[in-house]
Formats: sequence, structure tokens, C-alpha cells
Amino acid sequence: MSEKSLEEEIKIKAQQNRRLARYMSSTQDLVEEQIRKARAKGDFDNLEGKGKPIDLYENPFEPAELRMAFKILKDNDCAPFWIELGKEIDALIEKFWKEVEYFKRYTEMVVSDQNLSVSMTRFNKKKASFYFEQRLEMEKIVKKIVDYNIHCPTFRMGRPNLNVDDEMIKMISEIEKIIEKAKKSSD
Repeated sequence: MSEKSLEEEIKIKAQQNRRLARYMSSTQDLVEEQIRKARAKGDFDNLEGKGKPIDLYENPFEPAELRMAFKILKDNDCAPFWIELGKEIDALIEKFWKEVEYFKRYTEMVVSDQNLSVSMTRFNKKKASFYFEQRLEMEKIVKKIVDYNIHCPTFRMGRPNLNVDDEMIKMISEIEKIIEKAKKSSD
């Protein structure tokens, strides 16, 4: 296909899309205008079910083949395993970053008083231990995400995998920045 014919085809498609967009926007404007007029006339004032809650019992996005299983679980105050696992993953991730925030505050306190070499030695041991423990926690979270994705009924609802090394680098760099900042301010 030559460049000229490709350009012509693109122009034709663009023109068709513009016409469709104009038609769609005019249709939307027409519908909105009719709704506004009906509301002004009071056509919506005495509708059946006015003031009653909407029944949202059936989820239109729920797969039909899982509807009965979900109903049984819901009637017995249970959630599917993958939903409970998703809640657990969220809680673990939140706990992980809370621990990082606590350790960052602890780091700020310790490095602000660098005169005590004993406390710095203890801090360095505690920091190494903290990094090791947090790596184990992150590996546990990654395993749970894999488990979640295996049990999840559709791939669209799955969670992206976390890279342990990337998360650890992010955490370590935040803590090391605090230490570097304290060293610069003490010099």
C-alpha cells in the first residue's frame, strides 16, 4: 500500500469518525433535553417504587455460573476464598509500609544523636535485621498474591505481582536517605 493511499484512507476514516461523534453527541443532547423536559413537567414525580431502596441483589457483572455459589456463601455470611485472601493481602501490604514508617521514625531519632557509637552499632544491627524481616514479609505477600491470582475466577480481577527486590530497594532507599541527610547535617 502506498503512502498516499494510506493517508487518504486515514482521512476518510477520520471524517467518518467525526460524523459519528457529532451524531452521538447530538443524540445524547436530545435524550438529556427530553429528560429535562419530563422532569420539569413532573413526569418522574409519581413513579412506582419512589422513595424505596433499589434492589441491588443481583450483580450484573457476576459470572452466571458462579451466581448460586456466591448466593450460598452470602447467605451464610461467608466470602469466597479469593476475596478473603485479597483482604488479607491488602492488610499485609498496609502493615508492611506502616512498619517501614515506624522504622523511618526510629532511624531519624537514632541518627540525630550520632555521638553515641554504641547506639549506632546497635542501630546498624537492628537495621540489618529489619531489612531481613521485611524481605521475608514481602516474599510472604508475593506468595499470597500468586495464590490469589490462582483462585481468582477471572484473570481481569487478578492482582499484579510485586517484585520483592524492587520493593526492598524502594524501602531501603527511603531509610538510607534519612541516614544520609543526618550525616550531611552533622558535618
